[in-house]
Amino acid sequence: MKVILVITYLLVSVTIVVAVPPIVQGFPDYGNFSVFDAGQAVLLWLVLALVIGYFIYQNKEERSFLLQLFGWALVCRIVVSTAIFIFNAQEFFGGDALTYDFYGYAQMKAWQGDSYFQTLSNHFAEGQASAWGMVKMVAVVYSVIGRNTLAIQFLNSVIGAATAILVFACAKQVYQNTRVAKIAAVFVAFFPSLVLWSAQGLKDAPIVFVLVLAILASLRLNEKFSLKYAVILIVALFSILSLRFYVFYMMAVAIGGSFLLGMQKITPTNFVRQFVVLVLVGVSLTYLGVTRYANAQFARFGNLEAMQRSRLDLSRAGSGFGQEVDVSTTQGAISTIPIGLIYLLFAPFPWQLVSLRQSITLPEMVVWWLSFPLLVLGIWYSIKYKLRQIAPIVIFTSMLSLAYSVFQGNVGTAYRQRAQLLVFYFVFVAVGLVLLKEKKEERDRLRQAGL
Repeated sequence: MKVILVITYLLVSVTIVVAVPPIVQGFPDYGNFSVFDAGQAVLLWLVLALVIGYFIYQNKEERSFLLQLFGWALVCRIVVSTAIFIFNAQEFFGGDALTYDFYGYAQMKAWQGDSYFQTLSNHFAEGQASAWGMVKMVAVVYSVIGRNTLAIQFLNSVIGAATAILVFACAKQVYQNTRVAKIAAVFVAFFPSLVLWSAQGLKDAPIVFVLVLAILASLRLNEKFSLKYAVILIVALFSILSLRFYVFYMMAVAIGGSFLLGMQKITPTNFVRQFVVLVLVGVSLTYLGVTRYANAQFARFGNLEAMQRSRLDLSRAGSGFGQEVDVSTTQGAISTIPIGLIYLLFAPFPWQLVSLRQSITLPEMVVWWLSFPLLVLGIWYSIKYKLRQIAPIVIFTSMLSLAYSVFQGNVGTAYRQRAQLLVFYFVFVAVGLVLLKEKKEERDRLRQAGL
């Protein structure tokens, strides 16, 4: 299997270099052009894959499984990325990729001292609620290899495949069950929507990655203090803030709540450890400017009126729903939660599949609908027996699910942003599946024993 994977990598790499012709990109009116080179994108992907592979190799117990999981998950995403690029389907699947490409290039030129592009870059940063982190990530890549949109897709592909490895680590940390960890990781590695969103130049892949990274770091810190994981947590939280600011606050509350609950009995040593971690994280984020940024964002977006405007805009789009809903009041927001939660968890429904883009979601939606009872079973078991350990995931997914159920008014957007929750939902699905398998194995054992 390892040999097959290596051969597949070589074939895919060569095919991309040969099949994707050089093209010219740039701003025609401004006269800046750069030649796109598929070889640069492939080299970036291979180098990053080797780096991730090195860290995976440190896991002596499951290195073989994890390396193959990462390898095949990455190949899937690279193939999808290339197809989207060749057929120019960025606008069809996620037009934001074009925005990040444009402003990422502008940011790169601004760093080089170009005042025109500095103005463009500043205008984007001032007008956006978040995403400046994605723009800067694109700009860093472009500064190294030149403007290359396929390279960004490949970078996100590596990030998306690596997320499955982090999910494995999270599930193993909480449940100490290799079966649960492997099943959750496989779901994240190959679930179609998670592959799709991480195969484009969108911010979805980095967001999901740093969310899982923050949860993993908090789980490890709840077990024992580690400066390494404290730094990882700080970097992950700041990255979340730079990509989607409101998710940052939910994650901060979830992690803070988990530290208060704790994974162990309350003792002076445990209390001091949790206190030190919270202070270290809080001071570090304040130093990085989180307080100033938070004040600006809350002043502009932190009210129900702003939420209503955003939701109304989404509901007026082609796959919008609930235009009559008004979430500008507390009562209206609360009354919206049930229907919003149904759409967030289960849409698109069969009667809403009126276009190609919606119809291609049907196979995975059937799998997801069938998995939902397992999700409920896994959550029930986790809350009953693993509440302290699973606290950050439960708190975060609950808050984000409720928030999205209030201000999401579009089926397509809800389907896309569900990816931020699916990576954690699949941990519970894996728990439910393993519980059923173990119960069946127990029944078979008793039957064989004649009991």
